[in-house]
Amino acid sequence: MKRISLLLYALVLVFSACATAPQIATPGLTFVHLNDTYRVGAVEDGNAGGFSRVVTLVRELQSEGRDVRILHGGDFLYPSLESQLWNGQQIVDAFNFMDAVAPMYVVAGNHEFDRRGPEQLIAAVKASQFDWLGDNYVFRTGDAGVDGALETAFTFRAADKTVGVFSLTLNAKDGGNKRDYLENNGDYLGVAEKTIQALEAKNVDLIIGVTHLHMWTDVEIAGLKAKHPKLAFIVGGHEHEPEHSPGSDTSAIVMKGASNARVVWAIDVDFDSAGQATIRERQVKLDRSIAFDAEYEILAGKWRGRLLDKYPFLEARIGTAAVPLDGREVTVRNEESNWANFIVDQMRIAFGETADLAFLNGGTLRLDDYVDGDILFEDIGRTFGFTSFLRLTSMTGAEFREVLEAGYRGEGPSKGYFPQVSGFRVCIDRSRPSGDRIVSLQVPASGGWQEIAAAGEYSVVVPDYLFGGGDGYEIPKDRPTTPPASELKYLVLDGVLRAQAQGKKVGAPVDPENPRFYELLEGKQRCFD
Repeated sequence: MKRISLLLYALVLVFSACATAPQIATPGLTFVHLNDTYRVGAVEDGNAGGFSRVVTLVRELQSEGRDVRILHGGDFLYPSLESQLWNGQQIVDAFNFMDAVAPMYVVAGNHEFDRRGPEQLIAAVKASQFDWLGDNYVFRTGDAGVDGALETAFTFRAADKTVGVFSLTLNAKDGGNKRDYLENNGDYLGVAEKTIQALEAKNVDLIIGVTHLHMWTDVEIAGLKAKHPKLAFIVGGHEHEPEHSPGSDTSAIVMKGASNARVVWAIDVDFDSAGQATIRERQVKLDRSIAFDAEYEILAGKWRGRLLDKYPFLEARIGTAAVPLDGREVTVRNEESNWANFIVDQMRIAFGETADLAFLNGGTLRLDDYVDGDILFEDIGRTFGFTSFLRLTSMTGAEFREVLEAGYRGEGPSKGYFPQVSGFRVCIDRSRPSGDRIVSLQVPASGGWQEIAAAGEYSVVVPDYLFGGGDGYEIPKDRPTTPPASELKYLVLDGVLRAQAQGKKVGAPVDPENPRFYELLEGKQRCFD
């Protein structure tokens, strides 16, 4: 266990002090923050992430005399292979286990509202022993106990101090789910300040935020520290790779971790004799150097057994990967992925004749792992955490280029709307304004490539979710279009089985000489050089 202590302090990235503390007067408080977690177990063949390693980390911090609290930035009930069976009850079970080790406080993410009716949310909240927080949203499920379960302007005592928490989640206008059983206020800044004022009225010693918002929104809210100096930090979710905005006298620290607890944040808070707080935050990579917790592994084994009871064929081999196929979220949400290439190539043949173009949002692909060697039924099931029917439509080259710009908007890494593509290649320059970042969009021509013809007509296959405007894609609706058809999960399964029947392996390396996606660095190169 001593190795873990050394690891934690070797991974210190940033030290940010609210005040210089010559003498610590109270026991230390440590927050462990995670977000966007979809599995009871670890990922990358058990080598990365997982709640079991979170528990080990928490226990080690407790053994050092720290008062530990666990924070979660939302997205946990859905989507996953298991949530299609148990609607997140397996994650609730895992969270209850962690809450018994150290109190756990969570904010709902947009995926907590994936189901159109409230029944599954009602069951999840009723089974929860951890605290659900919510200041800009209210449950309207019709169940009085559940509708009153959300903690607002939440406070708790720790390290002989009172800590106040505000919590916010995405409104439908920003990518959240619009549901009849959910009331949501999209004035994030206004709600945050109002809640902070309520916490100040309670005379709290420290204020923190737990959110499920876009990073740029969190950073804006962090600026409230200029007027409210007790605001120390904001931790959040929605993005799936670590992000950090340093604090200052006028801005709180902002942090987000990696999906499936591959990287979490440990945040130490110590108070001096005058009651001033010192904040020290650090990333902790949960990898093989951190052991699984033996007690938690019993819970993980229980749910694994239940899954195999439902799907006894889950570990059966259905094909063979020609090379390791990269389905990690750090890849599918940021760059060309060879697992995604295989998947999007199947989309183009979904409606008979091969379509000219196809793309999907990287957030559709939920595996967060490699497919290496044997391809299992489980690899397909975990890749598609929710239904994804396809549509065949058409666009002019100019329209298609405008539509695709939505995939490269905004700032920061790991956006779920980042497109994986087939039938064309695209070069972008992120130094240009959002909406004008595509430098070159090329289609095959006579053994080479040429710019897409602005007035040309192209057949296009997209997920029904994107056709309906999901993830900010505005696809023309005035063209003949198929109804939703051809479930992508089964299309990919058929592609793997077809290759197996032909004695072929699946996939190929990303070709550095012929990439589907190319990003200019500071606009100084030429596209596809």
